[in-house]
Amino acid sequence: MFDPFRPDLLAGKTTLITGGGTGLGRSMALRLAGLGARVAVVGRRPEPLAETASAVRQAGGQAVGVPCDVRSSESVKAAFDEVERQLGPVNQVVNNAAGNFLALSEDLSDNAFHSVVQIVLYGSFHATRELGRRLIERGQKGEVLSIVTNYAQTGSAFVLPSAVAKAGVLALTRSLAVEWAAYGIRLNAIAPGPFPTEGAFSRLMPGSDMEKQALRRVPSRRFGEHWELTNLVAYLMSDASPYQTGDMVTIDGAEGLFSGQEFAGFAHLERAQARQLLAGMKPKK
Repeated sequence: MFDPFRPDLLAGKTTLITGGGTGLGRSMALRLAGLGARVAVVGRRPEPLAETASAVRQAGGQAVGVPCDVRSSESVKAAFDEVERQLGPVNQVVNNAAGNFLALSEDLSDNAFHSVVQIVLYGSFHATRELGRRLIERGQKGEVLSIVTNYAQTGSAFVLPSAVAKAGVLALTRSLAVEWAAYGIRLNAIAPGPFPTEGAFSRLMPGSDMEKQALRRVPSRRFGEHWELTNLVAYLMSDASPYQTGDMVTIDGAEGLFSGQEFAGFAHLERAQARQLLAGMKPKK
């Protein structure tokens, strides 16, 4: 992998990552720490937090793992207090904690809906507000990055709780980007396409047939690799993007665009085959 960044790109940053013990959160923690950030990973399960923090330290970085339930504002505040006790003042948050599953919306229970919305939307609010309060009190600048999805803008069938919650997180991002700009606090969002992780893929793409269908929706003809996402995260959290705020950046191999274009199916064909097919559609003279 070509590394476009200098090794001290994030020196002076202390970044708290929710859901940071596994999957994309773990990859973000390793990448940001490798670029000089002090990293705190928080989540409900202590074991993966400890493993990720240990992996960062073994690679030469600074990291702690702190158990936290983002659904509770009190738990989030306590986690910030403990992180700052060990690493110093937090000046960045990555809202990565999420929950999602496929379901018929008419079959959703109250608890199923509440669980996803509380983790994704309430959790993002709690962590964002806690960071904002501390930065404003200290008169410091900072960054918030939230992991959303393309359907935050369009909605999506069969993942209603996630669609509602992610839309709320995007609205939170855009609202506070305006409100907190005067404090020098930047808020952005990333909408990833399919990036394989053990948790999400097992819940949302059970079986090889669904993976094949998902792959057919990606014009780039492959799923994303974690380093591609973490490079984008590093850029948005660095001082290289000081004027970028209130934005949602999509990284999906053109999956979202493909789904909305009427004749996008031709992208699955080899060029010679597509040319032959289109030539046969021309009206005869």
